[in-house]
Amino acid sequence: MYSFVSFSVILKLNVNLCINPWRHKMRTQRKKKKAWLKVTGIIVLILLIAGGTYGLIVYNSLKNAVETMHQPIDREQSKKRPEPIALNKKQPFSVLMMGVDERQGDKGRSDTMIVLTVNPNTKSVKMLSIPRDTRTEIVGKGKEDKINHAYAFGDVPMAMDTVEKFLDIPLDYYVKINMEGFEDIVDAVGGVVVQNDLDFSSDGYHFPKGEIILDGKKALSFSRMRYEDPRGDFGRQIRQRLIIQAIINKGASLSSLTKFQDIFNALGDNVKTNLTFNEMVDIQENYKDASESVEQIEIKGSSSKINGIYYLIISPGEKQRVQNELKAHLELN
Repeated sequence: MYSFVSFSVILKLNVNLCINPWRHKMRTQRKKKKAWLKVTGIIVLILLIAGGTYGLIVYNSLKNAVETMHQPIDREQSKKRPEPIALNKKQPFSVLMMGVDERQGDKGRSDTMIVLTVNPNTKSVKMLSIPRDTRTEIVGKGKEDKINHAYAFGDVPMAMDTVEKFLDIPLDYYVKINMEGFEDIVDAVGGVVVQNDLDFSSDGYHFPKGEIILDGKKALSFSRMRYEDPRGDFGRQIRQRLIIQAIINKGASLSSLTKFQDIFNALGDNVKTNLTFNEMVDIQENYKDASESVEQIEIKGSSSKINGIYYLIISPGEKQRVQNELKAHLELN
């Protein structure tokens, strides 16, 4: 199953990415094969189970969806990664997942930014959610601003360059999800169930504590609210991860292929990535065990107003702590 929030990519964190392309042809008509196509990602999620005589149909639909999602970027090779990543050699890699509110005439901002580092040698994944109001240098603009503004100023390349400098690690791939179409993905899997820890209302919907059922519109409202949450942006990140995990769980539980085309269509319409189909295949073959251990990292800061604008200020020591942890996980000297 190929499903997304972020990855397309990746793993079981709040986001998993795995794909099995059915490379081997069916040797006999009687013999049935099943392929688990699990791909994740924020604000990714790639899920679908294919089997038996439907294998070729699902494979072709998946490949077409990936081709629609594939969007290379005009960005030089990272100086922090002198040589391109070699997935066939099982090198640890990183992914920037962005949830973007794109409206007509406005490219929007990357209000959700999640960095994933994947290490097949330690069979683990680390996931860092970067608060949208984090103050940092915007690479290419020559000034400091909120980190989520980088996408508005220079699209995916500037966002990747800015996050890369902020964390001092190479970013190998990106996955961008249009949050306006996020509800399509939720509806494609038939809605989701989450365990809500905060009673609140938003956009005309009431979300009580406990187990709640969400369709696409409710899930989008649930994941966006932050002003009524005493945890602010951190609370919103928690709800976003709940939705992503719920999509993965729901997709993985499908017992038939009746929804696969809806899921692929939703992904193709709302997800963009520089990952190619073959790279996704390599990730499935060489990195799938990394989903055995998923750790969520939190970066902490203090709120401050500068020229009347609210920012989250990360201390040098806190930034260094997070950088060191991610570098170690990527096996960087």
